[in-house]
Amino acid sequence: MDAYIAIFIPSFITLFVIIDPVGLAPIFGGLIEGTTKHHQRVMAVKGAFVGLCILLFFAFVGKPFLNALGISLAALRIAGGIMLFMIALEMVFERRTGRKQVAAEKIEDVFEDISVFPVGIPLIAGPGAIASIILLMTSHENNFEAQLVVIAALLAVLIITLVVFLLATRVVGLIGETVSAVLTRVLGVILAALASQFILDGIRVGLLR
Repeated sequence: MDAYIAIFIPSFITLFVIIDPVGLAPIFGGLIEGTTKHHQRVMAVKGAFVGLCILLFFAFVGKPFLNALGISLAALRIAGGIMLFMIALEMVFERRTGRKQVAAEKIEDVFEDISVFPVGIPLIAGPGAIASIILLMTSHENNFEAQLVVIAALLAVLIITLVVFLLATRVVGLIGETVSAVLTRVLGVILAALASQFILDGIRVGLLR
């Protein structure tokens, strides 16, 4: 049990920080502003489901896809770590939420159904989340039970994301801009440390080959 907890906690933290449900709340709230409650619920459920499907696809098919391209796991760890570190810097300096907001606003007037795009992808299943789930799954590629724990962490994060979407208006009003900014920066620092570990692991594996 302790071994599974040791896998679940870092997996949950990594995916939670990358997907950033709290940070997505104001963006989702802006996208659904002026629509009916029923439409808001449908967009929240469909968006979370689409994000889940995309991430599950890469969780189980990501490695064969990389093998077909001739990309090693060590290279993926280093590249993924660098990508996550860049996201962490954006979070610490409060650039990521603003960038997502701008991207979402450009799409808002064009698509009435926002569940697939931009909510499902790239807001939930963005490049960072896809790279993270592949990294986490390949870290336990010979242990199916450990991979199930990673999937459980993913499900937990997406359930939280769905709840946040359903309560988007209340969440934004509850936490306020100041608390949201502080939380984003703290999570950014944590993500930077996790990203550094990915890079170090990739270098170590690459040197041992």
